[in-house]
Amino acid sequence: MSGVAYLAARYLARHKLVSGVLVAALALVVFLPAGLRVLVRHSAEALRARAIATPLVVGAPGSPVDLVLASLYFESGAPQPVPFSEVQHIDETGLAEAVPLHVRFRTGGKAIVGTTLAYFRQRELRVASGRLPAVLGECVVGASAARDLGVRPGDTLVSSPETVFDLAGVYPLRMRVTGILAPAGGPDDAAVFVDVKTAWIIQGLVHGHSDLAGPGSDAGVLAREEGRITANASVVEYNEITPENLDSFHFHGDPGAYPLTAVLAFPPEARSRALLMGRYEGSEARQILRPGGVIDELLATVFAVEKSVVAAIGLVAVATLAVGALVFVLSARLRRREFATLVKIGAPRGTVAALLGAEIALVTGAALLVAGGLVFVAARFAPLLLRSALAS
Repeated sequence: MSGVAYLAARYLARHKLVSGVLVAALALVVFLPAGLRVLVRHSAEALRARAIATPLVVGAPGSPVDLVLASLYFESGAPQPVPFSEVQHIDETGLAEAVPLHVRFRTGGKAIVGTTLAYFRQRELRVASGRLPAVLGECVVGASAARDLGVRPGDTLVSSPETVFDLAGVYPLRMRVTGILAPAGGPDDAAVFVDVKTAWIIQGLVHGHSDLAGPGSDAGVLAREEGRITANASVVEYNEITPENLDSFHFHGDPGAYPLTAVLAFPPEARSRALLMGRYEGSEARQILRPGGVIDELLATVFAVEKSVVAAIGLVAVATLAVGALVFVLSARLRRREFATLVKIGAPRGTVAALLGAEIALVTGAALLVAGGLVFVAARFAPLLLRSALAS
């Protein structure tokens, strides 16, 4: 390190507060436009990739953005439900494979996704340890969700109630973890997957309780008439599915009317996709969406806002640089005796200017390093940050 650079470094170290404020201000001036651009671009790539991998989403009428975010990223609030019969309807057309989704409940803050084994095949998800769910009450956990929840195969998870006081009497379900998924680099890593029937059990649509027709069950029977048994309030539903009570779980009503968040449709080719979309043309009861188109429209709005924000940041940057220049000018005036001493002891001509230039270079270099670190962090967490912002 040269003498001028050493003196500049020692001066900045002696005045830590002023130096730190200058470095922080310049770092923010550099980071805000660069970080915003990186945040939006990286997030857009991740959102588009997930959307393009999902050809079609069928759901109830409502906000297309809410439906896509709930179906693809499990982040938005649950949209209006669509009946399970919609899965059968799409399968009967032969134009696509229909995959049901039920995303309403959570466990430990992680979304519980009710679906079928076809989902894992279409998303190319594989199990890193254990196995996929095979019976009611089992679940498989995404890689990051397993790490956050601290679970492994053989452990249990309990679903969270939607409200503190559940007047409907739907009890949290204790689910057995059968496997942990390998990291996939997407929203699936942060979710807990169950069979769609297990999701209906959590919702209270599929019940399991003691045999009311057997001997010793009179205390739990309210009425018996024409072969139909009506239970009273003393009968408590099971909140854990075991081999002993598995056979007692049964449907009430038509399973085709049971609710889903959405139905994912995977047609084998573009022609089948167009034909399937045509079948929903003009329908008031259902909407069919291309997630890629919905995300592109959403990102177009985000990019427009980004340009306005960058322009505003530019004005703030000019003001910040002006203040920084003023600080160095005032500092130079206050240090006139110091600079005069340098001249008296024989410092070469231009030493003062070189000293101020070295101080400016060190402050600028430190600010660029801080800004670069912030940009790296923004790029690392960009998809998560933008998805959270869009869902809120």
